[in-house]
Amino acid sequence: MTDRPTTQRATTLAAQPSAPLFKPAAVVASCVGFVLIGALQALYGPAIPGLRAEYGLSPSAAGLGLSAHFIGGVAGVLLFDRLFGRVGNRPLLAASYLLMAVGAAGFALAPNWPVALVMALLAGLGFGGIDYGLNQLFAVGFGHRSGAMLNILNAHFGVGAILGPALIGGVGAEHYPVVFAGFAAANLPLLLCLKGVRDRAPQPADPARETPGTTALGRSLGSVLAVFVALYVLHVGIEAGVGGWEPTHLETVGHGAGVAATATSVYWLMMTVGRFLVAPIALRFSAQAIITVSCAGMTVCLALATVPALAPYAYAGVGLFIAPIFPTGLPWLNKAAPRARRAGALVIAASMIGGVVAGPALGKAIEWSGARAVPILLGGISALCLAATLWLVRATRSARAS
Repeated sequence: MTDRPTTQRATTLAAQPSAPLFKPAAVVASCVGFVLIGALQALYGPAIPGLRAEYGLSPSAAGLGLSAHFIGGVAGVLLFDRLFGRVGNRPLLAASYLLMAVGAAGFALAPNWPVALVMALLAGLGFGGIDYGLNQLFAVGFGHRSGAMLNILNAHFGVGAILGPALIGGVGAEHYPVVFAGFAAANLPLLLCLKGVRDRAPQPADPARETPGTTALGRSLGSVLAVFVALYVLHVGIEAGVGGWEPTHLETVGHGAGVAATATSVYWLMMTVGRFLVAPIALRFSAQAIITVSCAGMTVCLALATVPALAPYAYAGVGLFIAPIFPTGLPWLNKAAPRARRAGALVIAASMIGGVVAGPALGKAIEWSGARAVPILLGGISALCLAATLWLVRATRSARAS
């Protein structure tokens, strides 16, 4: 992560038009890369019937494939962050694509389940490197357009998350090795496009040149980062919670299984559409305004989801409003904490951990309160997201004004 404030970064990039961080072909390749990591994350669940038949696994054991992937993802984020700035961007991204390719191919061809888990971990390591690396580079590489470009980039993750299960469904879960092997092969052409990525990101500014606002913010940097981490953990918990528990809630309140399944698909689709839609909005409105509206809208939609007749439509609204939070928050974080070297890695790793923890935590809460309480529980978490956002708006505004 660069240590230069956003305005200085934009000036630096504008002053070097002959050496942009990404050439057009590399931008397209990066979006394709996000389609692939979205597909990879979404492949493990639909492949569970095939994995159980292949290795004689229980459902919980088969679910360890995704857990290994997430563990590798967190490790990949932290490793990429450790090497970022010491090793060129191109070698780091190339290594990440290769790790994903080798891991996915190894998962497809593994002779036994322990080897398959190691390969899922390896693929997750590459996944984390690409997720963090491209998010971080997009956050600093497009000046005032970074928020818009990050939304477009992450929208392609959603495209992959929709296509992955469709591929498994089309060929059948028993043929999951073919899909994983094809995914591995699809990574390799992207290596050729890395020459369009500048090998070094803009260099940090001299700390002596920090602006007064940045210095004031530095005194409360720990609390600002803690609240950003909380925002990311909580909103990803909502994202995973709706995706996992929407069908159960809809069936409990009287909707058929077909309606529940379709509504859940629409929720994921709206999240992808929302990121494409917010890209032009991000050029005109601040990240603070977009995330505040997103959290407020998400909270209102979850309140409406308590009404059985409105619930399928309300969950679609949740997908639309939650969509911009992850990508739009990264440029805001870079601006609010320009001297926090590891801030981006921290929130991205936290978002992955939030996705893992959300399932069991919500499951326990729902066991106690019943499935009808799903939107109430998630609405409470959404209200915490809104409170965290309003606190960050005040904290960063105070820093800029001091």
